[in-house]
Amino acid sequence: MVKTLITLNAVSTLLMTGVIWIVQIVHYPLFRLVGEQNFAEYQQLHSNYITYVVMPLMLIELITAAIMAAVPPKGMSQELLWLGLALVIVIWGATFFFSVPQHAILSRGFNADAHNMLVSTNWIRTIAWSVRTGLVVYLVGQYFRMNGEW
Repeated sequence: MVKTLITLNAVSTLLMTGVIWIVQIVHYPLFRLVGEQNFAEYQQLHSNYITYVVMPLMLIELITAAIMAAVPPKGMSQELLWLGLALVIVIWGATFFFSVPQHAILSRGFNADAHNMLVSTNWIRTIAWSVRTGLVVYLVGQYFRMNGEW
């Protein structure tokens, strides 16, 4: 059970880190090139489709990070697990307080200010997930060293 928990946490974090970098460097900047006529529809489809990718991963990451912080696996630093959970909370906060409102504005049509705000505030999530990746890799290494097996 512990190995499954650790694996789900690590996989969800690593996948979301890849997704957020693609979104930050490729996807969001290209929004400005969609064009006025089709932008609202494009934005709505983006929001619908990306949710199928990110929501299950984000939920798995949140739940597994919370469980691991509350009941640390043998050999993993409880302080670092709490830091990892704090980063997940930052990510969720940035999602709901910054990204979701900007997407709501963009759903009515392209808005340069909302687009710029979306791209710039998304760095919060990009950096938080990148730090989480390093933390998760370190914690999995701690688990291996302490337990000597997978």
